[in-house]
Amino acid sequence: MTTYKSISLLGAWCAVSLSLFASHLFAQTRPAQPTQIQATAPEHSDGQHDFDFHLGSWKTQLKRLTHPLSGSHTWAAYEGTTVVRKIWDGRANLVELEADGPNGHLELLSLRLYNPQAHQWSLNVASSKGGSLGSPTIGEFKNGRGEFIDQETFNDRTILVRFVISDITADSCHFEQAFSDDGGKTWEVNWVATDTRVKTS
Repeated sequence: MTTYKSISLLGAWCAVSLSLFASHLFAQTRPAQPTQIQATAPEHSDGQHDFDFHLGSWKTQLKRLTHPLSGSHTWAAYEGTTVVRKIWDGRANLVELEADGPNGHLELLSLRLYNPQAHQWSLNVASSKGGSLGSPTIGEFKNGRGEFIDQETFNDRTILVRFVISDITADSCHFEQAFSDDGGKTWEVNWVATDTRVKTS
């Protein structure tokens, strides 16, 4: 037998359910609130001063793989100096590296040129033994790291060359060159160098 108390409780439950349903329906049909757009950092649009950190005189410690892409693990170590001079108000610079080690003497020059249309740099390297500029590696800096790529021939094979500049501080920076003969699937590092700024009084 249904009691008055049961009918009252049933009515109260129906009223609560109806209220919740109406609230849910209203939430589904009301206009969406405008989404706040988070500010993002501007894109890297002008890199003509990317290499300003490297201007000046440096002590260089480097090692190079003597026979890249041959399975060899023999490295040659060198110590020397690097001098970097600004050209065209920073849109180019000239690097002179001179170093010595048990495997001989190194004299290298790098002409770095900035392309303001592409916002990229080309790194053009020459050795005193060759007397001509090699194929440029081309790239840019992102998040404090520079990466530069090119394609060239090595031992009659077409390979990719990657040059990376990282760990940049006011007084030091790190360089690595690597080769890939499988289209970039794997890389073999063959040149590692660290520059430490020479303090001037």
